Amino acid sequence: MEFHFSQEGEKFLQLLPGKEKNDFSLHGLKVTGSVQKVCNAVSLQVKLETAIGMECGRCLEPVTCPVEAEFVYTLVPAEGKIGEEDSSRSDEDLNFGYYSDEVIELDPLVMEQIVLRVPIKPLCDDLCKGLCPHCGTNLNTDSCGCKSGIIDHRFSALKNFKVTK
Repeated sequence: MEFHFSQEGEKFLQLLPGKEKNDFSLHGLKVTGSVQKVCNAVSLQVKLETAIGMECGRCLEPVTCPVEAEFVYTLVPAEGKIGEEDSSRSDEDLNFGYYSDEVIELDPLVMEQIVLRVPIKPLCDDLCKGLCPHCGTNLNTDSCGCKSGIIDHRFSALKNFKVTK
C-alpha cells in the first residue's frame, strides 16, 4: 500500500517533550512511502522532505536547513512487549519496533527521523564571522570598534606565563 501526506511542522513539534521551548521549527513536511505486510511483520519504507528553521550557531541569524531522508522500519506485533525497554539494542535494532492493534502511528517515527537530522551547530555560511564577544555586533554585516587584543582580566596573570624546558 502506498501513502503520502503533507503537513505543517507545528503538529509534529507537539510530539516533543518540553513543548514550551523548541530550538527549531519545521517549515512544511511531505511524507511518502509504502507499507508491506508479510505474515505479522510490517515493513515501512518512508521518504520525508522538510526544512528545519534554526538560528545560526555563530551570529544568531535565522537559518533554514533542507532535510530529505529515507528510512525503513520493520514492525512486529507487541504481544507483551509494551512498556519493556531493552537497553541492549544494537544499531541494527534501531529500525525495528512493535505495533499493537490494527493501527500504526507514523508520526513518532517521522519525528524521530527529523530530530536525528537536526544539525548540532547550524551555520548561515561556512565563513560566518559570528558576533563580537565584547559588544555583540554581527561581524558579517558591520565592524565594531572593539580592540582585538582585549584580554579578560581574570586571565591577566597568564599574560606573562612562559614555559621553560
